Amino acid sequence: MIDKPLPMAAFAAASLSPILLIALGVWLGGGWLWAAFLYMAVLVIVLDQLIPYVAGNAPEGAEFPAADAVLVAVGLGAVVVLPLTVWGITSDHLAAGEKILLFLGTGYFLGHVAHPAAHELIHRSSRGLFRLGALIYAMVLYGHHASAHRLVHHRAVATPDDPNSARPGESFWRFAPRAWLGGFWQGKAAEDALRARRATALGLHPYVWYLGLALASLGLAAAIGGFAGVLVWVALAAHTQLQQLLADYVQHYGLARARLPDGKYEPVSDRHSWNTPHWFSSALMLNAPRHSDHHAHPSRPYPALRLSAEAPLLPWPLPLACAMAMAPRLWKRLMRPHLARWRALHAQDHVL
Repeated sequence: MIDKPLPMAAFAAASLSPILLIALGVWLGGGWLWAAFLYMAVLVIVLDQLIPYVAGNAPEGAEFPAADAVLVAVGLGAVVVLPLTVWGITSDHLAAGEKILLFLGTGYFLGHVAHPAAHELIHRSSRGLFRLGALIYAMVLYGHHASAHRLVHHRAVATPDDPNSARPGESFWRFAPRAWLGGFWQGKAAEDALRARRATALGLHPYVWYLGLALASLGLAAAIGGFAGVLVWVALAAHTQLQQLLADYVQHYGLARARLPDGKYEPVSDRHSWNTPHWFSSALMLNAPRHSDHHAHPSRPYPALRLSAEAPLLPWPLPLACAMAMAPRLWKRLMRPHLARWRALHAQDHVL
């Protein structure tokens, strides 16, 4: 069922609720921590599956003045929630079981909500918004993503030159280290080349900022909880990065752009990303599941991202698809018919 586009209130309510639940959980424990965990890990999947609703497309050229305000609120929430969670886990305030719930709830929030917000922020032309997005990535020890995503992934997506495009049959556990290391080094090379082309001084290399902010984050963790605080911070960062890499893996698995007679690749189009446009996960993840249109129009605000007839769809909510991707045999078996259908539709162009 396709209807009107999701209103901004839906994006705000879905993406900001976890911050409130986590904060109340750190303060009061108990049921609030269960609520935070279940909201992120269970409710999103249940609502998507029980209510088969797909929001419609916003009118072309529609503007959303509140869109950036929601991004900033989520971004600032992530900046606060991360050290707050480290304090909650390393202090004696909560019981052991509550600390596990807090870790999982915060990890899912950082991966499912803060990451899409940071991703939107680094695509904004405003320097302040970009810096907030880069700060979030640096705090989860993944700062290079702010460079690699814009300068490498968007240019080379769905080609062998992109480390964040999963190849057909490649398991997630093979993809993840290749994507992380490839993104780091190719992002640095792209930043180096960008600086070499510009005559004016650009200040410190972005990678210096990423490293400096990561070290400052770990210093804050140590100040909060000592060595245990550092371990918890690193574990939360690893949990977040795992989800980010899973999203990249799922959204581009097996899709490839055709090579043209001149040796170049065809332009990126809607058919080069998998989409999972379920309504609640779309609200929670700030329309990140509408991935095709983002690649076709990187500067388009998230409430305006559209679905086209050419955009390939997956039947599972993105969080569920990411969970399934961690089991390689299951993932390959489930994806085989979808990938075969995509190849059949584009057989005349698929020459890679």
